[in-house]
Amino acid sequence: MFRRRPEPAAASETSAETLQRLEAEGKGRPTPSRRDAEAARKARLKPPRTRKEVAKRERQRRNEERTKVRESMAAGSTRHLPSRDQGPVRRFARDFVDSRRNVAQYLLPLLMVILLLSFIPQLLGVQAAVWALTIALTTVDTMWLYWRFRREVRRRFEPSQIKGATGYALLRSSQMRRLRLPKPQVSYGEKLPERY
Repeated sequence: MFRRRPEPAAASETSAETLQRLEAEGKGRPTPSRRDAEAARKARLKPPRTRKEVAKRERQRRNEERTKVRESMAAGSTRHLPSRDQGPVRRFARDFVDSRRNVAQYLLPLLMVILLLSFIPQLLGVQAAVWALTIALTTVDTMWLYWRFRREVRRRFEPSQIKGATGYALLRSSQMRRLRLPKPQVSYGEKLPERY
């Protein structure tokens, strides 16, 4: 009643900007019908009567959250990631590891080859040599990754932000690229941005 009314040009400009922003973002799902929305709201407001209903609702809520996290990790989206994967330092660690080939990511296939070689008695010398070479290369490459990652993360971020990032990067480097979650967002050899 006592408020000033906005000028018509400014109001239309604001609503046009808002409309463009909403169209660009989108909500990713269809709008529910009024009947469905009211039924869902009433179901949420109605308290559970038995312990079974409480457990069922809790289980359903946990399943929905797990589904969101799983989809987010598979898509590489940062929206619903678990807390251990959130933040710019963890994003940098993932991108740093994913932008290079690591010997440790091939460790599982190499161990399978070594296991197969151990069944052939004539090739036990080859098996021992492959085993020693695998251990040496993995150790050297992991130390090189450790040194380079520590240097880069210290250069880009504050010391208070980088706690646990090195272990996170080393653990990710030991996983096969196809099995890493969240999915890799950079390709091999890609130059990383300076700011995250």
